[in-house]
Amino acid sequence: MKKQTRIIPSLLAATVLSVAAMPAHADTSTDEAIQAQLQDYKATMQAFGKTLKGELQAAMKQGGPMAAVEVCNQRAPEIAADMSEESGYTLRRTSLKPRATEPTDWERVVLEEFEARQAAGTPVGEIAWHEVKEVGGEKQLRFMKAIATEGVCLSCHGQDVDPKLKAEIDRLYPDDQATGFEEGDIRGAFSVTAALED
Repeated sequence: MKKQTRIIPSLLAATVLSVAAMPAHADTSTDEAIQAQLQDYKATMQAFGKTLKGELQAAMKQGGPMAAVEVCNQRAPEIAADMSEESGYTLRRTSLKPRATEPTDWERVVLEEFEARQAAGTPVGEIAWHEVKEVGGEKQLRFMKAIATEGVCLSCHGQDVDPKLKAEIDRLYPDDQATGFEEGDIRGAFSVTAALED
C-alpha cells in the first residue's frame, strides 16, 4: 500500500513553488504510477516550502536576518526530517554552492544540467527532472526541482552580506559556499527520492 502524505490541507493548497509538468523519462508501462507519485512529491515539496517560508518570514519580522538564519539552521533540517518520515520519501535541499547539504554525485550532475538549461533560456520555474533508477534491486523514482533565488534571499545569500550576519553564518556553517547569488539565479534544488510504487 502506498503511504499517504499526511499534510495539512492548507499547506497542500499553497503554491510557494510553481511546479512545471515533468517530461517523460520512463517506460510508458509505468508512466501512470510515476505521474501519481510525482504529484505526491510535489505536494510534499510545496508543504516544506510553505512551512519554512512562513517561519522565516516570522523570524525576519521579529529579529531580521540574524533571527532568520538561526531559524533556517535549526528548523529547515527538522522540517525536512519530519516530512520525510511522514511521507516515506527522502526530501532534501541541495546546491552546487551548498550551505548545509552537499549534493550526491547524481544530484550534482542534475544541478549542472539545470544551470545549462537556464543558460540556454529556460526559466528557473520550469526547470525540473526525474528518472527511474534501479538501486540495490529496487526501482527508485528520483525527482529534482530548481529553486530560484528571490530578492528576500539576498540578505543571507547575496553578494553584499552584512559583515555581522556573515560572521554568524560562518559560525553556524563553517564550510558555507552559499553566497554571491543574484536574484533569478538557481539557488539550488529540491530533491525527492523513494521506491517507485506500483
